Amino acid sequence: MNSKYYLTEVDKDPQSVFCYHNLMGETFIEWHSHEKGQFLYTEGGVVHVKTKSREYYLPARHYMWIPAGVNHAIYPSSANVIMRNLYFPMELNASQFFKKEGIYPATNLLMALLLHTKNWNGDLTKSQKNKYAIVYAFKAVLEQSAATSLQLELPHPTDARLVNIVNYLSNHIQQEHFLPQLASKFSMTDKSLYRLFKKDLGMSFSKYYTQLRILKSLEYLMNSDYNISEIANMVGYNSLPTFSNTFTKIIGKRPSGYRKPNQIY
Repeated sequence: MNSKYYLTEVDKDPQSVFCYHNLMGETFIEWHSHEKGQFLYTEGGVVHVKTKSREYYLPARHYMWIPAGVNHAIYPSSANVIMRNLYFPMELNASQFFKKEGIYPATNLLMALLLHTKNWNGDLTKSQKNKYAIVYAFKAVLEQSAATSLQLELPHPTDARLVNIVNYLSNHIQQEHFLPQLASKFSMTDKSLYRLFKKDLGMSFSKYYTQLRILKSLEYLMNSDYNISEIANMVGYNSLPTFSNTFTKIIGKRPSGYRKPNQIY
């Protein structure tokens, strides 16, 4: 199949469900959109999904729903990542689940149905009754089993000053940063920097910085052999219990839980 199937093949038949399971080695999928909604599941590491306003961190054994028409680019964090995709035509009266971006854990039932499709690639049409029944059952289970979307995302700054500041935070993630010192470094007052985060990103400095550290630690957990204590230090935490509790609060699972689901199915 064409390596840029997502540009040339997905929407060719507007009524089909398009199925594609990527092999390892995909490193970048350029900016594009589809007329169909996209189910994206990953194994073997973290996948970064960028939209106009946000960057999502999609870990192994989770899936992201990308609504029809959303422009996005995809960056697997390593060559070991496998991505499994199903693209569904969307009805005008589709439920709210299918109209918003979100990341969710994959249930056992979803996994069983998804793995049933792992050797299928290309268009699935109503004439293929058995296969079509499975993917439409899959779509129904998606909607019925989805809980609240996990907050595995960061907003993109638009203010040039804030772009520089968040790049600095990301590039010096191993250090612990505080608002007063950060403001001083970039020739701003504490109040003006606090307001800038709230205005441009819709969240406080503290929330953004905590989210950044935890999402970066998630990537280290899945793509490296560092132990959890080392990873805590690598994202600026001096206390392992504080790191572990913060991770669990944001991600919904303890750090050790993200060491297990990195296998390939």
